[in-house]
Amino acid sequence: MPGRSTKADRRGYGFWYRLAAAIGKPPLFLLTKRDWSGTENLPESGGFLTVINHNSYLDPLVYGHFQYDSGRPARFLGKAGLFKVPVIGRILHGAGQIPVYRGSSDAAHAFRAAVAAVNNGECVAFYPEGTLTRDPDLWPMNAKTGAARVALMTGAPVIPIAQWGAHEIIPRYAKGGKGDRRFQPFPRHTVQVKAGPPVDLSAFADKPITGPVLREATDVIMAAITALLEELRGEKAPPVRYDVQRAATEQRREREAGR
Repeated sequence: MPGRSTKADRRGYGFWYRLAAAIGKPPLFLLTKRDWSGTENLPESGGFLTVINHNSYLDPLVYGHFQYDSGRPARFLGKAGLFKVPVIGRILHGAGQIPVYRGSSDAAHAFRAAVAAVNNGECVAFYPEGTLTRDPDLWPMNAKTGAARVALMTGAPVIPIAQWGAHEIIPRYAKGGKGDRRFQPFPRHTVQVKAGPPVDLSAFADKPITGPVLREATDVIMAAITALLEELRGEKAPPVRYDVQRAATEQRREREAGR
């Protein structure tokens, strides 16, 4: 689906964002066929969040391409280590991306920066799962509550986005070698990205932002993403979302029972 962007919209991207697009888009044109849908659900003005599922290391480039074509530049939350990589780090800083310092006293900075960006009328993109899904069938797993926290603090629209197909090019956790290649460019794959209508979080608008409220709001967000992914995949997700901690506990019990 063609994007809604105009020449006026493009002025908001800035030099570094344009440079990132100039570097990232040509390989994607070579590697992929694109199936974009739902761009009409992206607000044309004002701050908002996008929340996206994650099943390939290629996902940010594919979603970034989709978002670029929409005419509304997105600010990503990325691991702080990426901002220290020569050239890449300079581009990320220049394009206004937000470093996440996990496990440190600066961890809250990313959320303050995200809230400020949304309140300033920008789009901030979240991968709520925080990492590649561990679900064996690549369905969204239980997520962290950061996106819900920013959404409830700002009251901004939350746009769910599902993507599918990038895992066929760069498979999740592939180890290399015959039958498990880390990079499978051919045949050329179709990557699908679909944006849905804003997630209804009105039930939480007047509630204090507590742990249980954030957890419940996060579940609503993940349900919206999963529903979109079901449409792209043409199948139903499992009734219970994959939980890393629960899976680890079950594996430990199985090992202990087998002794």
